[in-house]
Amino acid sequence: MRGVRIAAGVVIPESELQITTVRSSGPGGQSVNTTDSKVELRWNISRSQVVSEADRHRLMDRLGSRISADGDLILRGQEYRSQARNRAAVRSRLAALVTEALEPDRPRRPTRPTKSSQRRRLESKRQRSETKRLRRRPDE
Repeated sequence: MRGVRIAAGVVIPESELQITTVRSSGPGGQSVNTTDSKVELRWNISRSQVVSEADRHRLMDRLGSRISADGDLILRGQEYRSQARNRAAVRSRLAALVTEALEPDRPRRPTRPTKSSQRRRLESKRQRSETKRLRRRPDE
């Protein structure tokens, strides 16, 4: 099956990816007005068939700032002069982003403050208290 391979054996099929090419911005040279080397990849997460409902929510939460109102994850690539290299770069970036977003959270291991950090904290509180006490009006 062709597509973008994600971790854990999940593959986003080509049918769910929408790849368009446009002219790159910025200075070019002789081929500046003739080649469409910038690549834009769209993947609609909300309509995807390959991710479970739980994974879909995790993707929406973690990639929320990159997702459009329609539920499309949009990635653009124009770092190379070749359209093929930009296409490959965008596809690998999609795989990395989705793989990272689907990783489960590490459980938090509770820790205790060290004795010296507790001592330093209390000492700084004492110093601050003393500074503020000295600013007060003297008692008669």
